[in-house]
Amino acid sequence: MSSSIGGDSAAVAAQWQEEFERVRARIAAGGGKPGLADPAKAAGMSGLQLMQAMLAGEMPYAHIADTLDFSLIEVAEGRAVFQGTPQLKHYNPLGTVHGGWYATLLDSALGCAVHTTMPVGFAYTTAELGVNIVRAASAKTGPLRAIGQVIHGGRQLATAEARIVGPDGKLYAHATTTCLVFPTRAPA
Repeated sequence: MSSSIGGDSAAVAAQWQEEFERVRARIAAGGGKPGLADPAKAAGMSGLQLMQAMLAGEMPYAHIADTLDFSLIEVAEGRAVFQGTPQLKHYNPLGTVHGGWYATLLDSALGCAVHTTMPVGFAYTTAELGVNIVRAASAKTGPLRAIGQVIHGGRQLATAEARIVGPDGKLYAHATTTCLVFPTRAPA
């Protein structure tokens, strides 16, 4: 899969939508549904392995993805890409997409990018999240992608940045995070 941008934005939007539907079908075919990961099943997995299992439908994905109509599209070491399409139900009373929609999409890309760097027996939690919305999105915007990338993955702290972009390459929002890294089991 590719999250490249540029070229004919209508063609890129169609490609993104096709990838989105293909990923959602693969997750469903693997039995994937929203829920909480079984700690016993996740215990021997690295963060990247867990994220890959979510994409395969072998592990549940977050309920918020159904609530806000977005999905994980791809993962790699230190990288996570989510896609969503703003809809009328995501608007605030003033007629624009609610800032929480942007923040949630960005937080998902940031956190999952950090998660892909976690070795077996480690987890993270968000300590700080900074979001900047630079362009209004609407139900007419079409699909948007939040692309998260780890900047620093340390033993105690991890930092990452993410951008929400459209198929035409336009920036809609960007964010940074600082995450606290910790062992999930006592050190040997």
